[in-house]
Order: sequence, then structure tokens, then C-alpha cells
Amino acid sequence: MRLAAVFFLSIFSFHAAGQKIEVRSAELQYFPGVADSNSPLHWNDGKLYVYNSDGNPLRSEGTNLNNLRNVRATHMVVGQISPWWVEATFRDDDGTLYAWYHHELWDICDSASGGKYLSTPMIGAAVSRDNGFTFRNLGIVLRARPELNCNAENGYFAGGHGDFSVLLDRDRKFFYFLFSNYTGSPSEQGVAVARMAYGDRAEPEGKVFKYHQQAWKSDGIEGPVTPIFPVRVPWESANADAFWGPSVHFNRELGEFVMLLNRACCEPGWPAEGIYVSTNPDLSDPGRWTEPEKVLNKGGWYPMTVGLSAGDTDKEAGGVARMYIGSDSSWEIVFRKGQQGVKPLPAVR
Repeated sequence: MRLAAVFFLSIFSFHAAGQKIEVRSAELQYFPGVADSNSPLHWNDGKLYVYNSDGNPLRSEGTNLNNLRNVRATHMVVGQISPWWVEATFRDDDGTLYAWYHHELWDICDSASGGKYLSTPMIGAAVSRDNGFTFRNLGIVLRARPELNCNAENGYFAGGHGDFSVLLDRDRKFFYFLFSNYTGSPSEQGVAVARMAYGDRAEPEGKVFKYHQQAWKSDGIEGPVTPIFPVRVPWESANADAFWGPSVHFNRELGEFVMLLNRACCEPGWPAEGIYVSTNPDLSDPGRWTEPEKVLNKGGWYPMTVGLSAGDTDKEAGGVARMYIGSDSSWEIVFRKGQQGVKPLPAVR
């Protein structure tokens, strides 16, 4: 995982998706913990909980985004794994909290790559019965083929699957995984999709299937993928050009799913070229994600929408929400759509 500084807007406001979406400056808010990944949120008994991860997840709580406190480490008490980043959560009707984590294997390339310190990520599942203070490991559910490239020049990864989000569809039939694939030929690298039946959430090993060649039949463990946003320049290149780190929510104003993306381009060190947005009315049809449009120059790593209405989280939002990048939010993200199409955006203050 990587931690990057946040850069400020070079222009006050950006618009995208046929003027449906606007990012505008707002007063600074920030999460209590360091966030080197997406930071999922959930509500329980009137309190809002957020996970910030930088190799070990921290849980904070409060009545809203403005008063998060009581920061404490959470623990994998059964099936310990390290390091791990909680990137997605789902609170079930009975209070059970399911989580999905990014895990990295280190020291895999030192001798083979002449000293390059590269890792490879994978995605696992966990469950909690105490509102996410402790977790039991449910195992790895998404892993790339073992095609490590220890000569990769992106500075961080030799391959793998990671940097992801998970969202349940509106019919509560499938969980959809939107993830970054750093492995394989350039035609396979990029932002990819997998899904798991809702009924398999408690026993997920072997139950997650990747989208490949217009079908949901590729095994989650080492199966091939067909990315929805292929890389422009592959990840092993020093000048990699690729979208990565998707975060997805359902937007009530648009009646569509909205994905925020990072773009790394086009020099060593994984530079943040900008934040992009894509929309899709149907998670089951990956081909309907729109071409990503830029909404922010630079901006840093790990953009995420957080709704502002009661019960909203990173998974659902209305017409006005917060956009966090890593731990910080200096932005609002505004969505507008009327019966006759897109409404005029409000004046920028």
C-alpha cells in the first residue's frame, strides 16, 4: 500500500458526466486515522463508525463526520494476517459486520530483482460479531495468477489484485468487487470486476467469480479477468498510465452507481494525475460503466464519496456529499439530475 500527500485544486471547480457531477472546495474535514486506502463506514445504534488503514486498521466512532473520536486498533483474533487494510464493509440485518481487506506479501522480489522492494496484494474477507472491534478471518477470495514481475518499475507492486471496494446491489443478490489488477498482459491489467452471491457472504472462499469475456465464471483465485478500464501503459513500466483504486457508491440523486478513480500517469513513483468519475445504472453489466471523466487535477490517492444524510456512508449518498482523498476532505461533490435531464448546478460560492 502507498501513502501520498494530498494536492490542492489547481482550478476551483470541475464538472463531469454531462454536467451531472461537480467537485467544489469546502472547509477541511479529516478522519482521525491515517488512511492509506479506501475508508469504509457503517452505522450502528445511532453511531457512525469508520475504518482507516495503514497496514493495521483503526476504528473511530461518533454521531457524524464532524465528531469522530475514540480511535482504537481493531484486531484479527482468529486467522491473524498482517499487514491488512480494511477497504470495504457491510453491516447485515442481524448486526453482523462483514469486511473485506487488502493484504500484501513482502520480501518476494528482493533477491530476484536486484534489490527492488516490491510486494504483491490480494483480497480477503473477515467477519465480526462485536461491531467490528475484532474479526475472524474468512480467507482470501481474490488472488491473481502467480506471474510476478520483479523487474516492475512502478515502485510498489510486482503484480496482484488489490486497492478495491465492495458494494451490494439494490436487489441484495450480489456483492460486487471493483478492484485493481496489476498482473498479466497489458490487456488484463486495469480496473476489474468480480462478484459473490449474497448468500455466500459467511463462507466466501471459492464463491467469488471474476468477470472475464462477458461472463461471471472466472475463479476468484488465479482466474483471468477482462478489465473494464484497461491500462494505457502497463504497470511494470516506469511511465505506467492506468486507473486504479476504485470506490463505488449508489447515488440517489442520479439513480445510478458512481465510481471514483485514481489515475497514475506518466512517470515513476505512482504520481497522482487526477481524480476521475464513471457512472453505471446496473452493476451486473460492467460494459455500462461510462468512460472516466476528470473532476479534479492531481488530488492524491484514494478518493471516496461519503453521504451526508442520516444513514449515509461511503456506500450511498444523495445530491451533495463529501469527497475524501485519503484521510482528508477539502471538497464537496455535487450530483444533479432532474426529470427532464440535468439540472443547472448551483452557483459556486
